[in-house]
Amino acid sequence: MDWIKRNLFFVIGAVVALGLLGGAGYYTYTRYEAYTASKEKLNGSYTELKRLHGQSPSPGNEKVDNTKNAKEQDAEVRKLLAKAGIFFQPVPPVVNLTSNATTGTLIVTGEDYAAGLRQVIDQLQKEAAAGSVLLPPKYAFSFEAQRSLIKFAAGSLEPLSAQLAEIRVLASILNRSKVNSIDSIRRERVSADDNSGPVTDYLDRTSITNDLAVLTPYELTFRCFSPELAAVLTAFASSPYSLVVKGFNVEPAAAGAVDPLTGAALPEITFSQSPQPVYIPQPVARQTEADVFAKRYGVNKGGLTPPPAYTPPPVAAPGVATALQPKVQTVLDERQLKVTMLVYVIKLLPPKN
Repeated sequence: MDWIKRNLFFVIGAVVALGLLGGAGYYTYTRYEAYTASKEKLNGSYTELKRLHGQSPSPGNEKVDNTKNAKEQDAEVRKLLAKAGIFFQPVPPVVNLTSNATTGTLIVTGEDYAAGLRQVIDQLQKEAAAGSVLLPPKYAFSFEAQRSLIKFAAGSLEPLSAQLAEIRVLASILNRSKVNSIDSIRRERVSADDNSGPVTDYLDRTSITNDLAVLTPYELTFRCFSPELAAVLTAFASSPYSLVVKGFNVEPAAAGAVDPLTGAALPEITFSQSPQPVYIPQPVARQTEADVFAKRYGVNKGGLTPPPAYTPPPVAAPGVATALQPKVQTVLDERQLKVTMLVYVIKLLPPKN
């Protein structure tokens, strides 16, 4: 104790020095661990950089900057997508939306959908009558199950409203193209109410969803001639909405078809075309002034030419009809066609942030 008292400052200095040495050692140990972790991370990044440089294509070098090129190409692709967006316009809704009193969002109510459904069916029936397009009796354009309902299955009003708008576009194209008749329009089942509807209103196919859009199928069956079929395909191609004809089957319409309005048998319809008569000029021989004078006044080398003797036209025997030969020969005799067409309506998904 006497020694400590005599060397108190030395002892205090030694204790402080030991504490500082311990702190320095602890700091060195923790920094070494951080250094080791940073070194491992740096080695991993360097290894990844070497791997990327070894790939094809690589990020590039001092002469070629593939990263910059990729960014420029990405900007060009985005511009092309923006231009192509005008060909994928959504089909406008036909049902009024009502604001939800709780959330304030716009929703479809049963009353709005029922009113819109009646309006669309009436509009399409009037369009068909104006274009002389035959429809099945009291046809509801695949909405027979919902036609007389007041309350609808839960969660079905939004998809039913979208289908109603899309079917209005498809049926209007057939009406404007003036096809002879619409046999059926079929859609996918989107509501529990569809289970009680007629089987002829529904498809076994379902909508397809990918990273960019939703593809909704419809099947159209109608009767027409080839000019009307061409008009339908042209209308699909020029539509502002994204309507894709996935495929169609064409076959001769069955003989003895039934009028969907009266139930009476329809006569077989044909469409004939004949070539227009073509005038082919005949070569004209050159005549002298003497020939023209002789022809006009009936003078030949021997003098005046007597007029020709009158010959009465032949008279057919009583009771015998003279057969008339056709002047134009029919080269095309077209028959009515039955067309079954599969159409997809493409609806783009909202962009991802």
